Amino acid sequence: MAFELPPLPYGYDALEPTINEETMKLHHDKHHAAYTNNLNAGVQEAGLEGKSIEELLAGVSGLSAKVRNNGGGYWNHDFFWKIMAPGGGSPSGKLADAIADFGGLDKLKDEFNGKGAAQFGSGWAWLVADKSGKLSVASTPNQDNPLMDASDVSGTPVLGNDVWEHAYYLTYRNDRGAYLKAWWDVVNWDQAGKNYEAALG
Repeated sequence: MAFELPPLPYGYDALEPTINEETMKLHHDKHHAAYTNNLNAGVQEAGLEGKSIEELLAGVSGLSAKVRNNGGGYWNHDFFWKIMAPGGGSPSGKLADAIADFGGLDKLKDEFNGKGAAQFGSGWAWLVADKSGKLSVASTPNQDNPLMDASDVSGTPVLGNDVWEHAYYLTYRNDRGAYLKAWWDVVNWDQAGKNYEAALG
């Protein structure tokens, strides 16, 4: 069965003013749709129909660049839409405790924003958890993510922010730092908490 473009879990304008409606339409309907279509083409060419996206990513080192790049783009964007929500909020429960052990939310934001700002060219900033629940911050190039066996970063993604220019340029122009700072206003901490629970197994 072919991969399908997941719908946004909210309206195109739901994250304004942090991310505007035009950006969301282009990002979801054009960019994410292209990754979905190209992933399906790559999977068909390689005879990999029937594998889940997680299975593909776990063995991506042995697959084509087409599957790696578009599979990453497909998974990353599905994750990205879900990790945002109107109104933001704050961490709670086990995730809040882990963030406190990390050094507090302000330290997390500073380190995360720093990784995102320093990522050369296109890529992603991540908050990942290992199986013990320890948190770390990292970045990956292009559409790589911590689920890929080819990635230098491993663990369960808890948060992820897209730092490709198409994610922010219409609103923030070339000021990636302003985008990274504003992004925390729309972080879906309930979903982040669920992601962290999943990391704990």
